[in-house]
Amino acid sequence: MSGLNLRGAYAIFSFELGRAFRTFFQSIFAPVMTTSLYFIVFGAAIGGRMSHVGGVAYGAFIIPGLLLLTLLGETTSNASFGIYMPRFTGTIYELLSAPVGVAETLLGFVGAAAVKSLILAAIILITASFFVDYHIAHPFLALGYIVLVAAAFALFGFALGVWADGFEKLGIVPMLILQPLTFLGGTFYSISMLPEPWRSVALFNPIVYLVNGLRWTFTGQSDVNIWISFGLTVGFLTICASVIAWMFKTGWRLRS
Repeated sequence: MSGLNLRGAYAIFSFELGRAFRTFFQSIFAPVMTTSLYFIVFGAAIGGRMSHVGGVAYGAFIIPGLLLLTLLGETTSNASFGIYMPRFTGTIYELLSAPVGVAETLLGFVGAAAVKSLILAAIILITASFFVDYHIAHPFLALGYIVLVAAAFALFGFALGVWADGFEKLGIVPMLILQPLTFLGGTFYSISMLPEPWRSVALFNPIVYLVNGLRWTFTGQSDVNIWISFGLTVGFLTICASVIAWMFKTGWRLRS
């Protein structure tokens, strides 16, 4: 039984990771600048009127939500664009005929997208320290959860890149689905502040559980059961991995 082709996986990984630095302003500078503007606008405009949420300074309270707002969109877009371009240019056939399997392909594309997100998360947290005094209640759990979310949405983005048959479809999900759900998922507020029936309606938004899972690792507080948050994230990752395995097994949208 042959092992993993780590050299092939690393070649894909290094090429995809290098793309982030070749497009530095789009991949790194723009998301960090946008997040900084959120801190300035919401921290000053809302934070001045609502200094604390559940005993946590408002500026520190919104950090996990802003982090996820950036990570979900950027991770999905990076992974989807990474696999879509070989399909668009026709070089996907070189990849399919190369001595790399599904595992090596995912290690390369998904691993690069996830690492880009971790770099972006670190830069955002450093940037946030210039605007807000905060501390992370469970730093190792926070790191683990960020890695888990980044891996799950990198897999989701990869599947999206295989599904999309045009550049327009690449932007539909991040812009018209993920971003609105994240804004409505408690990024800037606690869902406990919502009146009924909107509080109950918000619980059907899966992003609520992601935001609160990460918020718990930062502040020790959550509006929902954190085990449900972790379970949903792991479940989503498993579903995405299964869908991608099926795509490679059948060749759907890859060989046609």
